[in-house]
Amino acid sequence: MNSTTCFHLLLALYIFIPCSVLCLAMTARNLNSDQFALLEFKDHIASPQNVLANNWTASTSVCNWIGVSCGIIHKRVIALNLTSMNLRGTIPPHLGNLSFLLSIDLSSNNLYGLLPKELGQLHRLKILRLSFNSLNGEIPSWLGNLHRVQRLQMTNNTFTGTIPQTLVNMSNLEILYLGTNQLSGEVPSSIFNISSLKTIYLSDNRLSGSLPSDMCQHLPKLEGLYLDRNELSGNIPSSTDKCNNLKMLALSVNQFTGIIPRSIGNLTRLQELYLGFNNLEGQIPEEIGNLLGLELLNIQAIKGLTGQIPTSIFNISTLKTIDLSNNSLSGQIPSSIFNSTTLQVISLTDNKLEGTLPPMIEAPKLNVLLLSRNKLRGNIPNAILNASMLKLLDLGQNFFSGPIPETFGNLRHLEWLRIANNYLTMGSTINHEWAFLSSLTNCKNLTRIDISKNPLNGTLPTNIGNLSASLIYFYAVDCELKGNIPMEIGNLSSLLLLELGYNKLSGFIPASIGGMRNLQVLDLSSNKLGGPILESLCGLERLYGMSLGLNKLHGSIPSCLGNITSLRYLYLNSNKLSSAIPPTLWKLKDILAVDLSSNYLNNSNALDVGDLRSLLKLNLSRNLFTGDILSTFGGLQTLVVLDLSNNILHGHIPESFGGLISLTFLDLCNNNLSGIILKSLEKLLYLKYFNVSFNRLEGEIPTKGCFLNFPSTSFMQNYALCGPPRLLVPPCKNDIRKNSKMGVLRDLRREDENFVIKANCISSIMELALDCSAEMPEERKDMKDVVVELKKIKQTFLNIIQR
Repeated sequence: MNSTTCFHLLLALYIFIPCSVLCLAMTARNLNSDQFALLEFKDHIASPQNVLANNWTASTSVCNWIGVSCGIIHKRVIALNLTSMNLRGTIPPHLGNLSFLLSIDLSSNNLYGLLPKELGQLHRLKILRLSFNSLNGEIPSWLGNLHRVQRLQMTNNTFTGTIPQTLVNMSNLEILYLGTNQLSGEVPSSIFNISSLKTIYLSDNRLSGSLPSDMCQHLPKLEGLYLDRNELSGNIPSSTDKCNNLKMLALSVNQFTGIIPRSIGNLTRLQELYLGFNNLEGQIPEEIGNLLGLELLNIQAIKGLTGQIPTSIFNISTLKTIDLSNNSLSGQIPSSIFNSTTLQVISLTDNKLEGTLPPMIEAPKLNVLLLSRNKLRGNIPNAILNASMLKLLDLGQNFFSGPIPETFGNLRHLEWLRIANNYLTMGSTINHEWAFLSSLTNCKNLTRIDISKNPLNGTLPTNIGNLSASLIYFYAVDCELKGNIPMEIGNLSSLLLLELGYNKLSGFIPASIGGMRNLQVLDLSSNKLGGPILESLCGLERLYGMSLGLNKLHGSIPSCLGNITSLRYLYLNSNKLSSAIPPTLWKLKDILAVDLSSNYLNNSNALDVGDLRSLLKLNLSRNLFTGDILSTFGGLQTLVVLDLSNNILHGHIPESFGGLISLTFLDLCNNNLSGIILKSLEKLLYLKYFNVSFNRLEGEIPTKGCFLNFPSTSFMQNYALCGPPRLLVPPCKNDIRKNSKMGVLRDLRREDENFVIKANCISSIMELALDCSAEMPEERKDMKDVVVELKKIKQTFLNIIQR
């Protein structure tokens, strides 16, 4: 090695070694600054599992901390990923000092507060993900300084204000997610000039105004445009087809007007189209049939949308879901609708479609068929079994007739069957049993059956207990059902709701129903069921509503009903129940409605309802209740309807009635009440119906508040009421007690204190007469029952007279 070479080598080492030492020192110092920034971040954040507190410590390199990534060469922090760690707190400004940061992902945490402006210093940043937090304030304008950001995702926060115009400076932006916030104002037209954009997601805000007519002129790469669930108005721009790479277009739930532009048919790469819930009008353009890659078409809830369903739609071989429900479409269902091998969901509910169902030639993947609330008629074709994968079938509220196909039983995947409100009949029968219901025992996944309001006639088969073990809802209301309820119905142990009302069922309520422990609603009203209310029904510990009204049930009300603490609605009206109301019933503090009217219930003590803090409706009318009305009624401040009419109650109207502040309906007529009508009732602001006729009331009728609107019939046939001429009562004097004429009138009335009792007895006898003269022989009351009830009326009358 010569002297010159040696000199240069020594010179290089002289320069390199100090520089290397200097660079290492600078890297260490810069990494320390990154560490300091992250430790400040940790101090602002609470972590339930103390993940950061235990892992982010000075004893380990920052590059080894959870959620932190460093560069290979310069060892600076380049990525912070703390998604879904249940972190709570605010984002500190110190994050703005992580100058080499390329990516921040703090999504799916509990962060709140404003975004610090120091984040605008992160000029290398490419990804900013802050979705699913509780961040608030306005979208900061300094975001426009982040020219390299490609993904800006801040959905599901509580940002307010407008979208800043400065976002146009984010010239590399590809993904813009600002949906599910509280943003308002117009969508800045400048956003549509960011040519790099692939997805714009602004759904579920309060954005308003119209869209620029040229919004697609500068978006050649746009694949997804989500503007649904806002308040946008105006026409849908016809230039939308310039976004020729568009795969997803969501404009539903806005206030767009005008027609659906035909140019949408030029978006040949479109896969999903959502236009529903707008104020559009006109027809569905045939050009939609050109969208040969379309998989989902949703144009629902547009009442201005008329005309027929374009047949071209069903030429789209990729279509999986079509929802055209809640429109005003007319004409027939295209015959090609069931020729698709890809269609999975068809919803045409609530239109004006008519004609018969097209033949189901081939529908191997059809899972959902919803055609309710139309004008379809004819038979339900047996070929429906070709849709062998059907799970949901709703043909309700149409004009279908003929027998219910037993081929329903071949739809082994069926979960939901609704054919209510048609003119369907039973078809073939064995001993008048519903054969089609027997066929449904093959459908092991059924959760809901609704066959209500069809003239089916016949009886429930005993193998109803073999229906799906997962059956939750069974509706057979108003089907002309006869005969007994089979004991086997108790095998449906998963049932939540059983509705068999408005039929002609007879016999006793089967004790097995009491074993249906999951039952929440039991409706057997308006039948001919007899016998007592069985105590086994008290085993329905989850029951929410019990409707047994309008039957022929007799005996007493089981006291154990008061143990069903979940009960909210109890209807036992129009039966032959007798004896007293069990006091346990008034311990159901959360019950909302009780109707025991039109029975033979009585009481041994004054009428009391305990402390029912939530009661909305109480109807005890047309019974044999006597005695005073206790002041505890006044504690029912939530009560809206109170009917105590047509009993034998006496005493005064309780002063506490002035506290029934929610009352809209009060009927006390046809009793034996005396005293005055309380002035405090004038303060019942919501009272719309009031009736105290046929009592023994006297004194001045209140004239203010709600009493300004009550008619004379509300006060007729009382002892000595007085008031304005419009009420057809005598005028009041200054001191009614000193008025000799009134005194004479009272004396005359007191000679026959039992006139109201007599009137009630006559009323009951007249009701019996009407029951005996019903038009249909089977509806007439049996004479044995008439004799029994006449004896009860006589005995009641004699007891009161003797008392």
